Amino acid sequence: MPKSYNVAIVGATGTVGEMFVELLAARSFPVAKLFPVASTESAGKIIRYQGESIRVQALADFDFSQVDIAFFSAGSEVSKHAVPLAIEKGCLVIDNTAYFRKQTTVPLIVPEINLSSLRAEHALIANPNCSTIQLALALKPLYDAVGIEKVEVVTFQSVSGQGRAAIERLASETARRLRGEHYEREAGMSPPIAFNVLPEVGEIQDSGYSTEELKLMEETRKIFSDESLIVNATAVRVPVFFGHSEAVHIKTKEAITPQEAAVLFSQAEGVKYFPNSAPTPLIDLEKHANEVLIGRLRQALHSPCELNFWVVADNVRKGAALNALQIAESVIQKGFI
Repeated sequence: MPKSYNVAIVGATGTVGEMFVELLAARSFPVAKLFPVASTESAGKIIRYQGESIRVQALADFDFSQVDIAFFSAGSEVSKHAVPLAIEKGCLVIDNTAYFRKQTTVPLIVPEINLSSLRAEHALIANPNCSTIQLALALKPLYDAVGIEKVEVVTFQSVSGQGRAAIERLASETARRLRGEHYEREAGMSPPIAFNVLPEVGEIQDSGYSTEELKLMEETRKIFSDESLIVNATAVRVPVFFGHSEAVHIKTKEAITPQEAAVLFSQAEGVKYFPNSAPTPLIDLEKHANEVLIGRLRQALHSPCELNFWVVADNVRKGAALNALQIAESVIQKGFI
């Protein structure tokens, strides 16, 4: 009989946590017992899994010794304190926060790209940032074929990347605007997102780059194990509920035509190439929710070594829960747990 595993989802009542629950069932992940875990405020809530009602437990007094695999998606501060405790109790932890990603001893994994970085002794595996995952998957076939010197990327990121409160805020602001209500920006509050574009995602650092932009730049290099790869990013929040988009410009080490790149994209794992159209979050992610979508492929007018293309992905699925589950599936397939 195939082995099954006791699984904990830390942050189970959040947007990504709910997606974990959905995908565990959809992918027939070998769950023996599911433990939804969240903050004290969320403890006692009920989630539905495989026709069963399961009560959410409080992280503060949760015993990780009863768990084989723990998925963390409750923020960096929670991971900072709770992940070491889970590892101490013998859990394999796959962390969806930024806290451990830059640590050299922690693998940062996109399964279609760098599974070879996994080792049996890894008790902690980091899940990359949502916008990094889709960018890396789009770069992978071109990087392997002709090499990449430089990446310029502008992201158009949906509000679900900030969680449920941001989704509710966009819905509320949109309704108020459509009713003709005037919006007064309160002191200390961010600008409205409805009918707006916010060119700051995360906190602005001394370098002038935001934390989101730095994640894209640093994580992409780590995934490809290539510190020479130049990545320059601008991250923008847009009034879209789900799905991140990216405008990407690359400079390759060898010349490549759009036709050659199209063949590579069409053959790449985890990618859906749109030869005659530009994929959009609202329409195309309904049919291709688990893939990274690529379109608007074209050559730069001044160089045979530069390409432009458009990338779309579901930030809550492939950008978070799905990628983490694929990591766990790979660990199981390798016999590491």
